[in-house]
Amino acid sequence: MQLVKREHACLVLTQSGDTLVVDPGSFTLPLDDLRGVVAIVITHEHPDHWTPEHLDRILEMNPDAQIFGPAGVAAAASTHKITVVADGDTATAGAFSLAFYGSKHAVIHSSIPVIDNVGVLINDTLWYGGDSFTIPPVPVDTVAVPAGAPWLKISEAMDYLAEIAPKRSFPTHEMVLSVAGKSMSNARFGEIAKATGGEYFPLEPGDSLDL
Repeated sequence: MQLVKREHACLVLTQSGDTLVVDPGSFTLPLDDLRGVVAIVITHEHPDHWTPEHLDRILEMNPDAQIFGPAGVAAAASTHKITVVADGDTATAGAFSLAFYGSKHAVIHSSIPVIDNVGVLINDTLWYGGDSFTIPPVPVDTVAVPAGAPWLKISEAMDYLAEIAPKRSFPTHEMVLSVAGKSMSNARFGEIAKATGGEYFPLEPGDSLDL
């Protein structure tokens, strides 16, 4: 399985000719070149994780692609057919097995409602928690670790990475950071990965990783 990191929280996975897209949001450049898309996973309803325009572009080229997301996504994207998933659900789409864990977005502030958020484990290998620090209930090989957001402190993200202790990790949710900010978070995550016996890959948009 090959991972291509796109801008911000968007991930594109390919396996045996099938493609899976995760969280194509407003900070992600147009996904005009994707073929063979069997599914799209949207972890939650915030626009930096999905836009109608992204969904329409992908579906225009891949009309049979399924869209998976929690109930909040189904409500927000009511013009699209969403397969609602929740904590503990599993699904299969082409060459991809999907297991969903977690139920709520991390708290941004007490004045802001906490929305639905579901993380996804892809092919028992890659864990991406969306906007949460949900710890998957099974060991995982690779983790997308959030690097910058209004809802996190770097210490929390470092603890999250240390608790999971995957073999491989890489940054996601980093478009809100400056170049200096990304360098700082990459250095901290690299230290944690080394200390827990893993390897950290400071991927930039367009970079790939074989899983």
